Amino acid sequence: MALYPYLFFNGNAREAALFYAKAFGAPEPQILTYGSGHADEIPAEAKDLVMHTYIEIGGSKVMISDDYPGSSYQLGNNFTLAYVSSDEAAIRSAFEKLKDGGAVELELQEMPWSKAYGIVTDKFNIKWQFSHEA
Repeated sequence: MALYPYLFFNGNAREAALFYAKAFGAPEPQILTYGSGHADEIPAEAKDLVMHTYIEIGGSKVMISDDYPGSSYQLGNNFTLAYVSSDEAAIRSAFEKLKDGGAVELELQEMPWSKAYGIVTDKFNIKWQFSHEA
């Protein structure tokens, strides 16, 4: 189980990821764009934006994404904490507890990369992403 910082950018996530990789001597990251999945359902302005990538720095992952067009991107709030675990029961339990008094952005559900993925903002206004990693 791991807890990773997840940084969001306003259209320049690719530039940031490449910059951080070079700065920390990490390999060039593999980049998954919003358009690489269901391209016909994605607005044209979002197709080349970064949906997900990460850089390994000092044995930890820093995850990186562009905010989806129309999202409420704001400097200072452009991060989440990502709880990644192979223990699906632990993910479901923590998600249920954090949504008490908070707000669910995306209920836990199966995604192409995760058996259980969801997003919740807790009652302290901290946004969490949950992802089952087999």
